Amino acid sequence: MANYAYYPGCSLHATARDFDLSTKAVAQKLNMRLIDIPDWNCCGASSAHNRGHFLAAAIPGRNLFLAQKVAGDIVVPCAACYQRLQTARHELQHSEKAREKMEEIMGYSYDPTIKVKNIIEAVSENIEKGQLVRNLAGLKVVCYYGCLLVKPPGITGYDHPENPMSMDNILASIGAQVLPYPYKTECCGGSLPFYQEGVHEKLIYDILRIAWDAGAEAIVTACPLCMSNLDMRQKESKKYGDLPDIPVFYLTELVGLALGCKSNELGLEKHFIDPLPLLQRYNLLA
Repeated sequence: MANYAYYPGCSLHATARDFDLSTKAVAQKLNMRLIDIPDWNCCGASSAHNRGHFLAAAIPGRNLFLAQKVAGDIVVPCAACYQRLQTARHELQHSEKAREKMEEIMGYSYDPTIKVKNIIEAVSENIEKGQLVRNLAGLKVVCYYGCLLVKPPGITGYDHPENPMSMDNILASIGAQVLPYPYKTECCGGSLPFYQEGVHEKLIYDILRIAWDAGAEAIVTACPLCMSNLDMRQKESKKYGDLPDIPVFYLTELVGLALGCKSNELGLEKHFIDPLPLLQRYNLLA
C-alpha cells in the first residue's frame, strides 16, 4: 500500500465534501493510504498575496514542513491548494533566504525530496492497481482542467499548459468517450463571483456551450472552484443563451463508479445539476 500525506484544504471540508468523499473512496479502491497532515492550515488561497510575498509562500509552506511527519508525497485534490503548495515548494527550493527563515520558524530542516501531487497525478500513478467493475463505454465527456492545475508551468510543472491530457487518458482507460475540447484550460472566473457579481456568468456559459457543441453529455473537472461555478452557477449563466442542463463530475466520482463504488460513497447526490439520470442511462449506478 502506497502512503501519501493528505492535504484536503478548506474546500473539501465545506463546499466540496463530495470531492473529499470520492477521493477517499477511490484511494481505498486503489490501495492508496491517505494520512491527514497533522494540524494542517489553510493554503492562503488568493488572500495571502495581499499581505506580502513571503507570507503568501509561508502559509502553504508550513504544510510542507508538517507533511514531513507523514511518510510519502503530498496529495492535494484542490487545484488552488495544489498551486499554492507548489508555489511554496518552488520558493523553498529556489530561495535560500526564504528556506532559512521558514526553518527558523518551524524549528527543523526542510526536506526537498517530498513532492506535491494533484489528484489526477496520484490516480494516474495507481489506476492500474484497481479492478474495473463498470465500463463507462458510450459516456461522452470533455475534460475541464481550469487554469490552476497547469499554470504557471514554471511552478506546477504539470502536464501541458494549454492542452493537458492526463485526465483524458484516465477517463479513456475506464471506457469513457473523451471528446476534443478547446476550452480545457480557460478560466471559469474562480472566486470572482464572491466579490464581483456578474463577471463570471459569460465565462461559465462559454465553457458549457463549447462542451455541448463538442457533443459532450458531461464535463469532468478536478477543481472545487471550477465545480462550484459550472455546477452551482450553471443556471444563472444561461441568460446568455439556451442550453440543456449539463452534469459536472469530479474525476474521482467517475473513477469511483468504474471501480465499483456506490453513488452515496461518492457524494453524487450533493450536485446542483442532478447527474443520476445520465448515469442511470448508462447503467453506471449500483
